[in-house]
Amino acid sequence: MRTRFAIPAATLALTLLAPTAATATGTAAATATTPNGSSAAYDATRKAAAEKADLLTKSYGTTSVQYALIDDGDIVVSGQSGLNDEKGQKPLTADTLYGIGSTSKMFTTVAVMQLVDQGKIDLDTPVVQYIPEFTMKDERYKKITPRMLLNHSSGLNGSSLTNAFLFEDKDTFAHDTLLKQLANQTLKADPGAYSVYCNDGFTLAEILVERVSGMDFTSYIHRFITEPLGMSDTKTPLDSPNAAKMAGLYYPSYQGQLPNETVNVIGTGGIYSTAEDLVRFSRIFTGQAEEVLSDNSVEAMEQDEYKTPLWPDEADNSIEYGLGWDSVDLYPFGEYGIQALTKGGDTILYHASLVVLPDQDMAAAVVSSGGSSATDQLLANEMLLQALKEKGKIAEFKPEKSYGKPVKADMPESVLQYAGIYGASNQTMKVEISPSGELSLSTEQAPDYPAEKYEYSADGNFRSADGNTMIRFVTEENGRTYLWTRQYASLPGLGQTALSLYSAEKLQPRELSAETAAAWAKREGKKYYLLNEKHTSLAYLLMPTLQLNLSKQLPGYVLDKPITGPNTASSELQIPGLYGRDLSGYTFYAEDGVEYLDASGSLFVAEDAVKPIYVAKKSAATIPSSGYAKWYTVSDKDAGKTVKVNAPANGSFAVYDEKGTCVYFSVIGGDSKVALPAKGTVVFAGEAGSRFEISLQERSA
Repeated sequence: MRTRFAIPAATLALTLLAPTAATATGTAAATATTPNGSSAAYDATRKAAAEKADLLTKSYGTTSVQYALIDDGDIVVSGQSGLNDEKGQKPLTADTLYGIGSTSKMFTTVAVMQLVDQGKIDLDTPVVQYIPEFTMKDERYKKITPRMLLNHSSGLNGSSLTNAFLFEDKDTFAHDTLLKQLANQTLKADPGAYSVYCNDGFTLAEILVERVSGMDFTSYIHRFITEPLGMSDTKTPLDSPNAAKMAGLYYPSYQGQLPNETVNVIGTGGIYSTAEDLVRFSRIFTGQAEEVLSDNSVEAMEQDEYKTPLWPDEADNSIEYGLGWDSVDLYPFGEYGIQALTKGGDTILYHASLVVLPDQDMAAAVVSSGGSSATDQLLANEMLLQALKEKGKIAEFKPEKSYGKPVKADMPESVLQYAGIYGASNQTMKVEISPSGELSLSTEQAPDYPAEKYEYSADGNFRSADGNTMIRFVTEENGRTYLWTRQYASLPGLGQTALSLYSAEKLQPRELSAETAAAWAKREGKKYYLLNEKHTSLAYLLMPTLQLNLSKQLPGYVLDKPITGPNTASSELQIPGLYGRDLSGYTFYAEDGVEYLDASGSLFVAEDAVKPIYVAKKSAATIPSSGYAKWYTVSDKDAGKTVKVNAPANGSFAVYDEKGTCVYFSVIGGDSKVALPAKGTVVFAGEAGSRFEISLQERSA
């Protein structure tokens, strides 16, 4: 799924991953096969696919990749590249399973549309008619329809993902509690006003399928989608797939292979599959599986649902929503007069992309461990373009595009009004404009990141020196001013993609009362530690702390969130597309003199309440009756000491260095002895009352 972790923090465009050194797991030679045994057809496509897949694993941070191409119902190219397990003893095969993240949303969309075909769902009837207990604090929720869930225009805030990302744990908490979580939320926009990427909409659509069909979602998709299409390698966490068949997972800052990742909002991002199964799935969209979905529903899914009043003018793009689809007109295929549909997916560790050419009866799928859906999509694009050329459908590859270098011109003085602070989801950026026409763009959350420079050009846009990025300011009918970014992004050997989105919204300073300003000043620079993730959560591998930094550039803000009271802050962005997704609020409260922070369902405790761990020959830590994780700091006198921890069956512990990098997480495995880093932290997580026995070992060298 495209999660909140997937949005770049220090750029305005959907910047593709820059070439990096190969991961610590290394790469292996790519393999490519033709399942039908033909050696004559698609030779050039197979060769190109293998070379580019190998490039992904050697130069673009991808551990392993699997790919397939289907033409007129036959899988004609299939292969894989990279390393699977650490020791290289389990080769990658065509049936190695990968998480497909948000590509799972297409299964949810098909399921809804099947029920539309049967007359059991009307796309424009309010969801409350099907799920009566669906309620929110905001009365506008009664206007949300199934169509709005599928085209991202519901107005829901974004992602309620507490306990959704777990290691080898199929706990359904995130799915089961969604309605309860939504009941405490308001909407960020009128339903249907504009489309902005929203995970919760698809979990709600998953629940819709279950309520209307009377079946759990996993059983439903197997009976009505995977089995009819012969997709025997498509599973969900509830199928308990064989861990030995899963692609090996790794995390850049952690040594060793990780357990399998389960994403327990299945209809949003929790399905496992293979590249070959995904192209079998694509037959629905090329008119070759009418027994699964009607032509009318397939065509309805391909319509340009993103075209609401709040959307940038037409330009080459990779984000133009249909029903389920990320784009119904994917660049660069329009350059050849060909419609392309795409859906990508990113979990924390898995990535996927499906690209379908409905009028050509062709599709390509790429799945990977490591990397990104963006690079997977580029590989899928290149495979399809090569196959189209090999078939004679296109004569030559089109050259890559650019907006052209700036053409020097005098900038109208009125443009200076657009300077100021702009916000996007969880970030702010400073736009400076000089009278001579130079624009500088910097990100407050990444002060060491070089400012981006643009020059005013004769057509009224600001352009980068290389001509690949163009920026313009647009004031919409809602009175808000947006930074419109258009970009062509290329990766050597993998081709080019395009993006055209409102990437930020202009913010205005807020005056705070003396009481409110004083309350927030006390929190400046404080760290808050995550409490309510399950002991198997990937959050403990990541950075489970939140440091509160008030904006220095924009009074009255923390990140993109205006401060609304002594204990509250809430984002008010209205940005279509990607950069207004996953909006969150902060609510502080105190219990027994301890301050807590609720950030959209994630609960944190202030650093003041985190005490040094007691290290003795024998000691213990016990999870309180609340079930919240127990955090400790490492004092100077205990730094370097080695401890051994006996954890209960339903508990885990993790150790972090001074920078917050996880150096040990017991769920991943290994020796339970660990040296305590200087100025580090330790967390224990588990069920209420769980007791962790800690014994002092020898001091590490």
